[in-house]
Amino acid sequence: MSFFSFGQSAEIDVVLNDAENRKKAEHKTEDGKKDKYFLFYDGETVGGKVNVTLKTPGKRLEHQGIKIEFVGQIELYYDRGNHHEFVSLVKDLARPGEITQSQTFDFEFTHVEKPYESYTGQNVKLRYFLRATVIRRLNDISKELDIVVHTLSTYPELNSSIKMEVGIEDCLHIEFEYNKSKYHLKDVIVGKIYFLLVRIKIKHMEIDIIKRETTGTGPSVYHENDTIAKYEIMDGAPVRGESIPIRLFLAGYDLTPTMRDINKKFSVRYYLNLVLIDEEERRYFKQQEITLWRKGDVVRKSMSHQAAIASQRFEGSAASESALEQAAKEESG
Repeated sequence: MSFFSFGQSAEIDVVLNDAENRKKAEHKTEDGKKDKYFLFYDGETVGGKVNVTLKTPGKRLEHQGIKIEFVGQIELYYDRGNHHEFVSLVKDLARPGEITQSQTFDFEFTHVEKPYESYTGQNVKLRYFLRATVIRRLNDISKELDIVVHTLSTYPELNSSIKMEVGIEDCLHIEFEYNKSKYHLKDVIVGKIYFLLVRIKIKHMEIDIIKRETTGTGPSVYHENDTIAKYEIMDGAPVRGESIPIRLFLAGYDLTPTMRDINKKFSVRYYLNLVLIDEEERRYFKQQEITLWRKGDVVRKSMSHQAAIASQRFEGSAASESALEQAAKEESG
């Protein structure tokens, strides 16, 4: 190690090639705030520049190599030091040597697989980021740039309605029906509730959307239930033969797609919870799981061709490109 390079340092900046035009998406951080990040989809290329700026011009900086990584990882909050990486790509930008002036390095990760949606929850975080590093003998210099990934789906082939009954023998018999079991994030839940027998005095009735986050496996499984929305159906006593319509708009709520067994680390599921409260404050409820998905109608606007193919592959859909375009036209029409 040269004595003359002692004390030299550098600043690193990671800049995406299409930063000016690429769409940004809001995403919740660990402290509950929302920030905007560059938005990517499965199969899209991630490319840009790494700028290494010397803090003291004219003084050389010795290094053991310069690299950039693209990482997708899951962090369980109860196991903070242990990151589970499901995507890990590395590009070497420079061999070991020295820098005598500020430099810029180009990089490109082509058609990167991004199989899961970015997620920040109560006990788990799934994130994607670029990390540029100047490797040094004593202390590395590094900079990270987080991005957000959305997973897109095509229309479900099967989407049957939900029919359920709530009953207490000789006291209460209610049927309720929802128009389907799978909803996209901007959808409307349409349903109806039928009162077939009412012999207890109901004073309040509501539908809740509950998000259930499950982390861990075996004996160390954690469940976190979060009530995302409350929708008051009625305030007052219903009578026999009455039916009440339901229209619940999802667009205004902080929802994610349903996530099942992501990398064998966590799941996020959603439930419709029908709650009845009688005049003696007793609560009766019935729960039904629904599936939430992110609609792929942005294919024509901001998704590249290879990303469209990747989203089909991820969903296991055999839909052709023309079917995707037709869905987009129907949505815009």
